[in-house]
Amino acid sequence: MTRIAILRAGSLDPFPPVEKALRDPDGLLAAGGDLSPDRLLDAYRHGVFPWFSPGDPILWWSPDPRTVFDTAKIHISKKLHRELRHCEWTLRADTAFADVMLACAAPRSTQRGTWITQDMFDAYRHLHDLGFAHSIEVYDGDKLVGGIYGVALGKVFFGESMFSRATNGSKIALIALCRMLHANGFPLLDAQVASPHLTTMGAIEVTRRDFVAHVADYAARDGLPGNWKTRWPFSTAKDIA
Repeated sequence: MTRIAILRAGSLDPFPPVEKALRDPDGLLAAGGDLSPDRLLDAYRHGVFPWFSPGDPILWWSPDPRTVFDTAKIHISKKLHRELRHCEWTLRADTAFADVMLACAAPRSTQRGTWITQDMFDAYRHLHDLGFAHSIEVYDGDKLVGGIYGVALGKVFFGESMFSRATNGSKIALIALCRMLHANGFPLLDAQVASPHLTTMGAIEVTRRDFVAHVADYAARDGLPGNWKTRWPFSTAKDIA
């Protein structure tokens, strides 16, 4: 019987090689440990991310293949492109990180419960305060209608979750994020696991081996540390058409 590694809380035990992750369930690598900033950043540098349900131990994953976006090749349908040219929705970054996380954690018709536990919420808020976790926000007037959040290390962005409260809200957040990342020399946006929605936006699958090699290269480069509010280049959705 194949066993996964058990990590100790409060100790930065090294992750096992990602090649040791289970095939079923795909990518399960380790359990336990904690959600400290050092542990989380070490996980991302090795192509690993946490995902677990309330009441479960912390579970660490590195699936194969891995779903990613080439930030230069985000796909925008003709219909959405036409709508963007006239869209007055406001785009912001790092002005409502907690609100974006809470919206991503809200119940959805296709899910039972949420994996964004209070511990996860607190951990990523801490990463945000340290300048590693970021949110992109889409507003219709003063209403938050879409967003995405994740972690930036060097020149790679690890997407965690996104949400829509209005048609195309999450798509616009994702497009805006890719536009900014590409303009600042980030070639790769990690989307973790494939879905039809991500595929229609241009996501592709790469082998875990290639993904980990890319992360080792890009994460070691100089990135965009700190809050992105003043770095954000877009005012409205028209700017990303």
